Amino acid sequence: TAIPFYCNIPLFSYLFLRGRCRSCREWISFRYVAVELLMAVLAVALFYQFGLGLAFVVGFVFVAALIVISFIDLDVRIVPDVISLPGIVIGLLFSVVGRYLISDPVGIVPTPLGALLGVLAGGGFLLAVAWLYERFTGVEGMGGGDIKLLAMIGAFLGWPSIPLTLFFSSLGGSVIGLTFMLFKGVDRKYGLPFAPFLCLGALLYLFFGEQVILFYLSPP
Repeated sequence: TAIPFYCNIPLFSYLFLRGRCRSCREWISFRYVAVELLMAVLAVALFYQFGLGLAFVVGFVFVAALIVISFIDLDVRIVPDVISLPGIVIGLLFSVVGRYLISDPVGIVPTPLGALLGVLAGGGFLLAVAWLYERFTGVEGMGGGDIKLLAMIGAFLGWPSIPLTLFFSSLGGSVIGLTFMLFKGVDRKYGLPFAPFLCLGALLYLFFGEQVILFYLSPP
């Protein structure tokens, strides 16, 4: 059955249909509206921080990729190459184009060199960590998808984003992991999908990274 366009309007169609499919009357998962609401909130935050221009477009593409990757990894424990690899290329291209179209980029469009170093620093660091962990434990501790994801983050945000993204993501992963161990009784070897935490770290850097860096660099 063909679905009318007004039944596919994000958020509004869910409210209009009262959470049910128009054709079969089955309940629509609230997850769909939650993702749409999250994306809407982040789009407003991007507009507030960068205005309506190329920086907003770059940020929207980047944020949308992070949201999609996060939920896919939560569901099937995979970071799809079809998103991360083109994302690396798009991030590098934006770094070249942005220097000509944006007079004063506010953190979202790094220099071409900064973007390239971001790819190398992000992907290279996690690759080294994964190799060392597997060498000393005999267990694969990190998938290649996480490595390519951090390389994509570096392409969009530049190399300075890598340390803070790793800090935020490690902190978030540790808090959630300890919570699971204390209240759900999971084993310490339980593997949490790491991509959502990397994406969270990248979002925190995107919106608050400059303030954090200035805070630590400012004299006491």
